[in-house]
Amino acid sequence: MEGILEGLLYVQGDVGLTLKEVMSILNLKEEEAKELVYRLKSSYEQENRGLRLSYLGNTFKLTTKQEHKEYYEKLLENPSTHVLSQAALEVLAIIAYNEPMTRGQIDEMRGVESAFVIRKLLAKGLIKESGKSEMPGHPILYKTTDDFLDYFGLSTKADLPNIEKIEISEEKEKDLFHSNYKEDKI
Repeated sequence: MEGILEGLLYVQGDVGLTLKEVMSILNLKEEEAKELVYRLKSSYEQENRGLRLSYLGNTFKLTTKQEHKEYYEKLLENPSTHVLSQAALEVLAIIAYNEPMTRGQIDEMRGVESAFVIRKLLAKGLIKESGKSEMPGHPILYKTTDDFLDYFGLSTKADLPNIEKIEISEEKEKDLFHSNYKEDKI
């Protein structure tokens, strides 16, 4: 069960899991869930582990160990780690063309959780927090930085390529389910 909980926490990233969510997902009683969390937390406290299980904001989250901070900083400063993943490029494009945006809006456009990617882009200085939204909960708004412009060799955001909206007609949508190939009859 510890492995399942570890995987769930990894998938949740910055969002984390509450004790009630652990109980519900794993179908455990409160004492069982607490014991499971405690066992996983204890295994992370060993010296040979790079993560810890933290209780932050009423949720359990996987976090890095403070004592390894200097190595994480070296990683972020290393030029070879400045290559952007496809996910990072997607998030940057979404923000650049629609800024400012909340993480929820970005997640909705991508169809997947973007918290980890946003964290990396913040650490690289390609995006920054630009205030709070008026939406319920007042989520953080993100926008691109001057470093973003430098990274892509742009003078201003106006230099971004124009994107044409692609509309898919109903006819084309139907064609996705139709094949020109016929199955041979034996």
